[in-house]
Amino acid sequence: MSFASLKKASAAGNSLAKLTREIEKINQPSGGAGPDERLWKPEMDKSGNGYAVIRFLPAPDGEEMPWAKIWSHAFKGPGGQWYIENSLTTVGKDDPVAELNRQLWNSGRDSDKEVARAQKRKLSYYSNIYVVSDPAHPENEGKVFLYKYGKKIFDKIVEAMQPAFADETPLDPFNFWTGANFKLKIRKVDGYWNYDKSEFASPGVLEDFSDDRLEAIWKDAYSLAEFEDAKNFKTYEQLKQRLDLVLGKAPAPARPVDESLEDESEGRGDFNAADITVSPSKPSWGEEVSNFREKAVAASPVDDEEDAMSYFAKLAEED
Repeated sequence: MSFASLKKASAAGNSLAKLTREIEKINQPSGGAGPDERLWKPEMDKSGNGYAVIRFLPAPDGEEMPWAKIWSHAFKGPGGQWYIENSLTTVGKDDPVAELNRQLWNSGRDSDKEVARAQKRKLSYYSNIYVVSDPAHPENEGKVFLYKYGKKIFDKIVEAMQPAFADETPLDPFNFWTGANFKLKIRKVDGYWNYDKSEFASPGVLEDFSDDRLEAIWKDAYSLAEFEDAKNFKTYEQLKQRLDLVLGKAPAPARPVDESLEDESEGRGDFNAADITVSPSKPSWGEEVSNFREKAVAASPVDDEEDAMSYFAKLAEED
């Protein structure tokens, strides 16, 4: 799609209709590496609050949707190893953790259901954004980044596109001309991050820029399709091998260290029998999972599944 076609579709209202249809699909129930410099994250102050103004950007050139959605798992095994992997269910394929969780849930035992809950998949979204204001890091202002967010932010987007009341006008948050800046307001409420105060501003052209400037911003956007491309996911066999290792069902394979991987949660490290030995004095695996998840959620300053994923990943690095 050319930039001229993008503007024409905006005037005709086609983009909002397409996004609305995609929202309806998402609402229907259905069965990494190190720090990425393309990603932008809000920074909290000492009080645990954060503020920034961003603008969600249209789908990149040649792509259909302005967001990518990724299912992933993050949990700790009985021997202390972590499983932090993207789920093949993202691309409509069988996934070993999904299969295991189904078996655990269908067993009818409460202890198995607790394990399945602790291992459940989490949904994250990626979009391109233009940073309008970032008081914590002014150097980010005027630049295009990828933004990874969870259900709470996505719900705000859906609410803007599909308002609940008749006197509210639907808004396409991803539109250069008729979209609106998003005021991201994060508060620490009872130890958790809360996004309830976040809101869209009045609609209008992004920063009153000319079409030439908007086109330059659009061309700076990163591909989102790669996040949902099956070739960028590990195979079922690779994930199963990792899962068996985390659960203590298989010996560690002899393999060279991949220097591109940052930590053991992504497959790096010396995994051996000692790593997966469980002391007899420790609680059962079911009890440990239940206790771990309860403590992790209680201790983590988050109120969003995506934030929880980041918190669990941080715990894995500390281990």
